[in-house]
Amino acid sequence: MADDGLLQAVGQVSRQVRDIEASTAWYRDVLGLKHLYQFGALSFFDCGGMRLYLQESAEAGPESVLYFRVVDIHAAHEVLAARGVEFMQVPHLIHRHEDGMEEWMGFFGDLEGRPLALMAQKRGA
Repeated sequence: MADDGLLQAVGQVSRQVRDIEASTAWYRDVLGLKHLYQFGALSFFDCGGMRLYLQESAEAGPESVLYFRVVDIHAAHEVLAARGVEFMQVPHLIHRHEDGMEEWMGFFGDLEGRPLALMAQKRGA
């Protein structure tokens, strides 16, 4: 298949939640995401130009890990931990590329225990 530029960046990712009001507050107040708007059981956030779309549903849908890119993964971990976020895996080195660039990730759950992560690239020492 040709790389013809037809498809651009991902514009929106959706996630089902059980309680739209509680989840909207958590993603806004704990994670610090910019809340764009809400109508009915739908709530939208800006994630660096990509929209996160939360939809209230009694049934959980298939899950993907949402990876949030950060500049300083250790500082972001400290801020979120101070806000009550419990990490399943604190930020740690995942991979070191041949050029010395390092891939770091830390994993946590949202208000309903759904998977989220911090990710950062940094130049190794």
